Amino acid sequence: MTPLELEQRGVSVIRGLAMDAPHAARSGHQGTAMALAPLAHVLWTRIMRYDATDPEWPDRDRFVLSAGHASILLYSMLHLTGFGLTLDDLKDFRQWASRTPGHPERGHTTGVEVTTGPLGQGIGNAVGMAIAERSMRARFGADVVDHRTFCIVGDGDLSEGLSHEAASLAGHLGLGHLVCVYDDNHISIDGPTELALTDDAARRFEAYGWHVEVLGEVADDLDALEAGLRRAVDVDDRPSLLILRSHIAAPSPTKTDDHEAHGYALKDDDIRATKEVLGLPVDESFYVPDDVLELYRTAGARGADEREAWAKRYEAYEGDRVGLAACLGVEGLDGWRACLPSWEPGEAVATRKASGACLQALAEVVPALVAGGADLTGNTGTALTGFGTQSRDEPGGRQIYFGIREHAMAAAMTGMALHGGVLPVGGTFLVFSDYCRPSIRLAALSRAKVIYSFSHDSVGVGEDGPTHQPIEHVASLRTIPGLRVIRPADANETALAWQVAVELEGPTALILSRQDVPVLAGTADGLVARGGYAVVPELEPDVVLVGTGSEVAVCVSAAQLLTAEGLRVQVSSLPCWELFAAQAEEYQDEVLPPEVPTLAVEAGASFGWDRWADDTVAIDQFGASAPGEQVLAELGYTPENVAARARQLLDELEVG
Repeated sequence: MTPLELEQRGVSVIRGLAMDAPHAARSGHQGTAMALAPLAHVLWTRIMRYDATDPEWPDRDRFVLSAGHASILLYSMLHLTGFGLTLDDLKDFRQWASRTPGHPERGHTTGVEVTTGPLGQGIGNAVGMAIAERSMRARFGADVVDHRTFCIVGDGDLSEGLSHEAASLAGHLGLGHLVCVYDDNHISIDGPTELALTDDAARRFEAYGWHVEVLGEVADDLDALEAGLRRAVDVDDRPSLLILRSHIAAPSPTKTDDHEAHGYALKDDDIRATKEVLGLPVDESFYVPDDVLELYRTAGARGADEREAWAKRYEAYEGDRVGLAACLGVEGLDGWRACLPSWEPGEAVATRKASGACLQALAEVVPALVAGGADLTGNTGTALTGFGTQSRDEPGGRQIYFGIREHAMAAAMTGMALHGGVLPVGGTFLVFSDYCRPSIRLAALSRAKVIYSFSHDSVGVGEDGPTHQPIEHVASLRTIPGLRVIRPADANETALAWQVAVELEGPTALILSRQDVPVLAGTADGLVARGGYAVVPELEPDVVLVGTGSEVAVCVSAAQLLTAEGLRVQVSSLPCWELFAAQAEEYQDEVLPPEVPTLAVEAGASFGWDRWADDTVAIDQFGASAPGEQVLAELGYTPENVAARARQLLDELEVG
């Protein structure tokens, strides 16, 4: 058997696995994985630089399967090249507790770089990875950072609006180490893509500033695929898109170009007929002969020499070793916490402005930090002065202008974080967190260390009116598992929230005020890291007022009114429900005594507060256009109304 014949046999084996695993699960997507088997073969054996024995090697090439429904293609390559997946793992495809879930999950399966499946997210992640790679290469040098990001996208990815935003940003930035292959198979779930899609992808991406090449009908031509990929790799001043005309489920005699093959379509007779065409044993599932396995295991180990050479360069590196190590660890330099600013009680500072001061102070001592906003950089406290602007001309700049692209900003942030070496901060108004939500959800699922700066957090936004006044958004974000939502009461709690965001793994959403709020006594040493604490403690309170954000100050003033009437009042701040819920019950009972009537005060939806309080001063309606202080007052956020509601709660419970 010639080397090329062995390679072709390897491609056939990949196609066999792409049929067998979904068939065993009676679920999954066969056709795309079958069609792209030659492309995967070329990427893993001829193009990408990686070492399967060290999957986290920092200078490896990254691979993103944006068309995550074709997960069996990725799992097959991870098994064959030696990332630790076994044939039994492939046989457990889509089963409970298996390492081969329906769509790729970062942190769940070794070798999976990002969690994909929701279409468009993967290309957004890939753009973020390319930003992170170029930023680090510019800052620390190509001797220690010099790799590429490869991404496979499908019609569905390019149909989603997120892909437009991400591609526009990538073209604007000129991300030359990003190579995307567009699987142009003309198939969607409903039928031919022509039912709903007639875009000219080549002209579209050319308009974005990409290098574009239409490869045409070469999906089975290994040499042509390699040549196209190498031409793209040689383009260093802009991202590349290779348009590949493939045929879903090829070479099935019955299902090629059939839209049913987008899912689980090839069953016993179809698989048997296709294996006959491929020259595979028709009665053997999960067939991987020794010579094919050796071919791929050799490819998987081939990068070891390059990794070892990189390790020597890293060891001999004479640049900013301390900064590089801090970036790779995504951590602060020694003593970084002491650099956080603090404020004196009685000052009035919007928490978005306090957050911006924290970011600026931390940038020097947390080298991984990069930051930007969705055309709202100054408004959201995400401006960085003195660290350059990320651009073609200044690729090491740590200020990123994402433009009006919330979708792409959030997806790119996830990619940047999962690439490693970068701690991304991105800002927009809280009401527009809806545009970020799919990416936030995947960041939480991936445990990506990102920081969202969501400002203008309540009806205090004022005159912009109900379209810009978030009501349900904090409650909505709190429902996402794995996301820390921190709404600090004042400037000092904001600084402590930043400490939490930098120290802990996973994503953090900072919820920040537009308007000035008073700095309270007792918050400089507040236990934000524990999620909640008593700002105004009381040994045997008659009532507890608990709030978040700007409403904590309202609670403090209301407590003073109630205290003057002879009531014992504790005021508790609950900036982060997720952290508070993780505390011991004894501590929770100190902050929110279970037998004491408790009134929660938050300028947003009441949803979820019944877990912590007996009643809530909340907003379960849309806001109104008027000065912010007036809107807040009209909706009950005054000390007088909070005190009255506390008395009402006590009266109701006494009667009850």
